[in-house]
Order: sequence, then C-alpha cells, then structure tokens
Amino acid sequence: MKQDKIVRGLIRDETKRQARVINLIASENYVSPEVRNALGSVFTNKYAEGYPKARYYGGNSVVDEIEQLAQMRALELFELDSKEWSVNVQPYSGSPANLAVYTALVPAGEKIMGLELNMGGHLTHGHSVSATGKFWKQVGYSVDQKTGLLDYDVLEALARRERPKLIVAGYTAYSRVIDFKKFRYIADASGAILMVDMSHFAGLVAGKVYPSPFEYADIVTTTTHKTLRGPRGAVIFSRVKHARDIDRAVFPGLQGGPHVNQIAAAAVAFAEASTPQFRKYAAKIVKNAQALALELSHLYGLPIISGGTDTHLFLLNTYSTCAVSGKEASELLERADIIVNKNAIPYDERKPFDPSGIRIGTSAITTRGMRENDMSRIAEFIDRVLARKEQPEAVRKEVGAFTRKFPMP
Repeated sequence: MKQDKIVRGLIRDETKRQARVINLIASENYVSPEVRNALGSVFTNKYAEGYPKARYYGGNSVVDEIEQLAQMRALELFELDSKEWSVNVQPYSGSPANLAVYTALVPAGEKIMGLELNMGGHLTHGHSVSATGKFWKQVGYSVDQKTGLLDYDVLEALARRERPKLIVAGYTAYSRVIDFKKFRYIADASGAILMVDMSHFAGLVAGKVYPSPFEYADIVTTTTHKTLRGPRGAVIFSRVKHARDIDRAVFPGLQGGPHVNQIAAAAVAFAEASTPQFRKYAAKIVKNAQALALELSHLYGLPIISGGTDTHLFLLNTYSTCAVSGKEASELLERADIIVNKNAIPYDERKPFDPSGIRIGTSAITTRGMRENDMSRIAEFIDRVLARKEQPEAVRKEVGAFTRKFPMP
C-alpha cells in the first residue's frame, strides 16, 4: 500500500500546531517518546478479551505480562497494598471507567451524588445528558456562591436527606484541595459508597503535591493522561471486596477486548511518574498555576474563581471584567496561538455554549519547561488580547517567538 500522504501531512500540521502554541488546556499534556513508542507498538495488533490467565483468545502470554506489569506499577505508584486494593487497567477512557463503577455498585434508578456540571463537576457524575444521568438519579451539589468553595456542612445535610448509594468527589473545574476525610465522614453518615474521580489531579497525587484519596475512598477512578502524562486511557482502583464486581462490569459488561497498546503505554507512564524527577515536575505544575493565577488577578484584575488555585487549573471570569464571553475569549486567544477552553463558572447566568469564563491549566506548558517567571509573560499575552483588546494576530508573533524557546518532548 502506498504511503498515505494526506494523513502524514495532517500529522505534520498538528505537530507544528502543538509546537507553536501555548497550550493551557487543563486536560491535555505531552507524553514522552517512550509512551508514544508503546502506544504505537505491535501490541495494537493483539486481541485480548478477558483478563490475565483467563483470555478468550490464544497468543496472550506476553499480553498477560504487560497487563500485570501495568497493574503492579499502578499500585506501587500510589503506594497501595495489593491485599487491600485491586486495579483494573482496561477502561478505554474516564467516562466508561465511571460508568463501570456505577454499573457494578449502584442499582439502576438509585441515587448518585455528584457536583453539578455548571459548578465544576463532570458529565459522568450523573448529569442528565450523560448515560449516568439516564440510568441513575443525580443528587447534585454546589459550591458556595460567595467563595466558590465546597461547603461540607451543606453536603452532609444533603447526603443525610437524600441517602445516595454513591457519592462522587473529584471534579473537572474545581481548583482547591478536596477534604477527603470529610467526604468519608459524609459517606458513612449517609450509608454511601465513596468514589473519588481523581482524573485531573492524579499526577499531583503521584507527585506528592496533592493529598491522596486512598486512605478514605472505596473506589478511585482516574484517566492516565492530564497531570499523569500518559496515554488517553483510564484505570479503576477498588477495595478488594469490590474488585470482582468492577472487573465484571468492565468486561464483559461494557467493553470487549482491551486496547493492549494503551495499557502498555500506561505502564510506561506509571513508571515515569514514580521517579523523583516527576515529583519535581508535579510541584512545578502547581507553582506555575498559582503564579499565573496571581499575575492575572492581582496585576491585571481578571477575577479567578475561588480566589486562586491549589492545583494545576483555575477558572477565569472573562465576562465580568473584560465583557468577553468564554466562547469569544477562547476564539480570540486561539487567534493569538493561546489555547484554552470556554467554561461555565459557578452560578453562571450565560448559556453553556457561550459561558462567562475559561478554564486554564499548566500541565502541558510545565512539561515544555516553562517556569514561574514565564507565567508573567503568558499573563501579559492574555491581558493584551482580552482586556486591552489588541489584535490577536499581532500578539501571535510574540507568542511564536516565546514558544520556540520551549521545544516539545
């Protein structure tokens, strides 16, 4: 077969695009060459329905080794005892991982308590447009309107009243540390299973710059990309008593053959995240996010939801100060080669497709070597486009000169 010049050309185009932009998408990162090599390896050729030593196809002796290696490395990364915790590394992504947990542990029609989508929660935490909101009933909770923070007393009262079968902690747009001990108390008080979705901050937990949820949770789900800097996949950690039900929900309940190349790449990422270098990297992610939020709020007067961040991300209200909606802000910044995503802010009065804010994350730019002193330059670029109304194309030239100093991995 002839070389596919069209696809190769598009790959080159995307490589150039990624290299020239300032990527502030909180859920994106750049993987290492080793992760990419594993993802594009011959493991992509193999079909492996089932689990190690219990496959429905032959020729899986090496596949069993790679899956068991990924499981072992995942447990070791988060310092978990295999007598207490089990891990399933087969979920294709975060959404099916969460769906598998509910399928395994929550009877259809029962209640799942999760943060509402417009407050920073995720679709798969029971939102009505998601399958999780169609098969289960969401008991939605909010953040405090004044502070933008979780109010645990309010959460406890809600849980005691509604008696959900499962409570979800862990979000996509909440920038502060979650008190997992308080969530454990609330779950026990209401008779609920406690699930933590740490997809966004898993790398920060691995890097020891964010509290671990494992002491308090019954189930922990996470994607393997974002701050963890691995391939686009997911894993489910469960207390051993839930492991059999979780495994059955993943396969054969929701999935067929696992993506073995993805599992191999995750195994590489888990090993990379267990190094001292990764701990330093995780700390730099948080410092960069805090520095960028401080620059935007204190120097340029752009309001940060909750007043700052303890993590890799924060929400910026562009509408209140700049009279620019989140959609318009995202489009203007992209013309300047600064990539963000539009995002609703808590109690947003605008529509989800054109909300009041944007979400900013620092994992990807930290991977490229940007540091705290570089955040002032990025804040300046953002301010010039959104507040000072400079032409994005003029700023774009300076962005290009800036990003050339920080090559992609």
